[in-house]
Amino acid sequence: MSQVRFTESHEWLRLERDGSVTVGITDFAQQQLGDIVFVQLPNVGDEFAADSEAATIESVKAAGEITMPLAGSVLEVNPALQTEPSLINHAPQTDGWIFRIKLDDASALDGLLDETGYRQLLGDLS
Repeated sequence: MSQVRFTESHEWLRLERDGSVTVGITDFAQQQLGDIVFVQLPNVGDEFAADSEAATIESVKAAGEITMPLAGSVLEVNPALQTEPSLINHAPQTDGWIFRIKLDDASALDGLLDETGYRQLLGDLS
């Protein structure tokens, strides 16, 4: 079973079997943005420090940044988002993933919210 963690800025991170981490935004985040019309993806090989801007999502309501939650380098981006950015609206935690990274320190995932903690955060926002 894959391990999924969440950030307070509404990104999800899924640890894959090969040790890479897939990153996307949560269902809550895509609902707040509305219909997504464009995604500016990072480049494969880009390296980011924790909490730095890695991608931009534009919707009919607003533009938002995807923050690199942990330090690492981009292994892959979701090419389907170039022609179908609305995948993030329809399947934010499956087909709408944004990029895959190699973490500088995989144990840093432990510092993020688990599903219970994220649900509590959402409860506090309502």
